[in-house]
Amino acid sequence: MHQRDDDIYASAPMRRLLDAQTRVLAPELQRCFGTHALLLGASADDSPPALPMLGCWTRLHIDNGRYRGDLQASADEPLPFIDDAFELILSRHALEVAPHASALFAEAVRVLVPGGVLVLCGVHPLSGWSPWFWWHARGKSQALQMPLQLRRNLQQAGLEIERVRRVGSFWPGLAMTGEASSRALGGGYVLIARKRRRMATPLRIKSVPVRVPANGRLSPGTRRSSAL
Repeated sequence: MHQRDDDIYASAPMRRLLDAQTRVLAPELQRCFGTHALLLGASADDSPPALPMLGCWTRLHIDNGRYRGDLQASADEPLPFIDDAFELILSRHALEVAPHASALFAEAVRVLVPGGVLVLCGVHPLSGWSPWFWWHARGKSQALQMPLQLRRNLQQAGLEIERVRRVGSFWPGLAMTGEASSRALGGGYVLIARKRRRMATPLRIKSVPVRVPANGRLSPGTRRSSAL
């Protein structure tokens, strides 16, 4: 991530938007449980929320085309984790700075366990934040994601949508004027989805006839009937 991009996510308006997203997510994420969670962020100082029923967090942020944080890797490559590795994945604006947003999206679905929760946060393209965002990015390779399209992609990937909501003020320089206005015109969005559990496929055992040679002899231990 370029230095100018760092300034975007460290700016006061963006911090307010991140705080608004965190407030909305807090009660939803308290129900998440498991041993491993993954935070994908756009800023080095982003920290995961404290969740009592989750074991440990792996923290990664995208910086200048590389994953940095708890490990170092190229952002052009698949996430360096096995399939079904995390019970919770929290992506905070990571899709906006990823070299290939669709590839990161697919990787997040891959490393999420069946029954796990995927949370996507970002700047809504249809808000007053969009021109502010592009002006500060100065034509860098940023890509705002449309929540409606993300929702369709998640459903196609086999996830169930649990919540989609706009949050924050409509314009970066405005303070929050109420909960209702944030739902209708918020500059950011929060999308929560759950990966469907794998269905157990019953195996139908095919009966196979067993031929027993008729040699006239009984098996050992068999009594011959006296009534003939």
